[in-house]
Amino acid sequence: MTAGFGLLESGRVSSKDEVNCMVKNVFDVIFGGLAYWMFGYGLTFGDSKHQLGKFFGFGDFFFDPERVSEDDSTDEWLVIGSGIKKVFFVKWALLTQQDAVQFVTHSYEKYIKVVIFEVHLVGGISGLVATLYLKPRRNRFAKNGIRTVSDPTKAILGFLMIWWGWLAFNTSSNYAVTHGQWTEGMRSAVGTILASAGGGVVTVVITRVATKKIQMDMLIDGMLASLVASTGGCLYFTPWQATLVGAIGSSLALAAYPLTEWLKIDDPVGVFPVHVVGSIWGMIAPAIFVYRRPMNFGPPECNFQTSDEANGLLYGGGLYLLFLQSFVIFVIATYSAICSFIILFTMHHSPIGLRVDKYQEELGADLIEHGLAGVNVMTYTLEKKLDTKTLSAVLMIIVRWRAKAKLGAKRRKQVHDSGLVTPKPTENVEMNVIHRRHQSN
Repeated sequence: MTAGFGLLESGRVSSKDEVNCMVKNVFDVIFGGLAYWMFGYGLTFGDSKHQLGKFFGFGDFFFDPERVSEDDSTDEWLVIGSGIKKVFFVKWALLTQQDAVQFVTHSYEKYIKVVIFEVHLVGGISGLVATLYLKPRRNRFAKNGIRTVSDPTKAILGFLMIWWGWLAFNTSSNYAVTHGQWTEGMRSAVGTILASAGGGVVTVVITRVATKKIQMDMLIDGMLASLVASTGGCLYFTPWQATLVGAIGSSLALAAYPLTEWLKIDDPVGVFPVHVVGSIWGMIAPAIFVYRRPMNFGPPECNFQTSDEANGLLYGGGLYLLFLQSFVIFVIATYSAICSFIILFTMHHSPIGLRVDKYQEELGADLIEHGLAGVNVMTYTLEKKLDTKTLSAVLMIIVRWRAKAKLGAKRRKQVHDSGLVTPKPTENVEMNVIHRRHQSN
């Protein structure tokens, strides 16, 4: 899924930042996996019988687990998406994610008949806090501002990889296939596929009616929201319920689009509509649709044997589960927002700093962080470390090239409008001029 995250992310930002996005996802795997082995497992599942046990566990560090989790890496990706183009690479590596599992399960363990899947809500809220704290990118909401997308094909390919990975994500969450428990994975797969299909149909209809076209970003975000909505209850939903849950999740996510623009939330990869809106609905849906009856999944200990109190609203469960789910959503969102703000505030006011300045943002993270430059940003050349003189020369070449391009376009338009002569082609500026000029210096 991380490969899909990287492609989706880099395809939806400007071309001068796409390599930086991919490298950050490499860091996600490296440091996310290492940190979870060293500390994450212990903070999540460690001993809670200490003074701060309600917030995190302690012990089992450097554990040799029999199961591994991709959830923490998913959290980190959501924050990556919110901070694209605005946070330095090294500074992002220090931006860690808090763990709400221990806090929720320990504090409310006697009430936990609730269907909880908090990973998307934690990451979504953290990403939302980050993008609000960092403020929009330069000219994002200016009068003539536009959303720059480097490669829509890459973004859609990344989504398809995530879609495929989501099946493994949902079906393997029970961590068992023996004693008939493989049928849980089978049922989860059916629920996941039907939810995404229902969400896809609704997304296509909405984007076609609203824009007269099939918008790439709306298609991706709508279907991802349906997958997020299915995650918490895919094991319990019947086929028609899964389809309906996915369709509603996509509708709510797309309805949040105008809200993000109105509030001027600079959200390059749709973290707010997909993971905040989608996860809230995904945690509410089981409280409405779930009918937790005994299921033949093998021996009795593998079956669901619960009281009517844990059923959804439509199956005689009353408001109990709905209230509990809503309360847990509020607790997780508040906990994640506070922890994220503390981390961001601390980094911002430390010597490390947090946000890139306007000058660095204009140049792009690929040039500043990785030494990749070029007028044709689709063709990169690995550069030596740039000094001030060389950097000034690069900027001057870019300015001159843009001026010539604008002048040529203006002349062609004037000749074409006059209708007197066939316009002559303007002189083409070689696309690798920056690299040649830099090498000569």
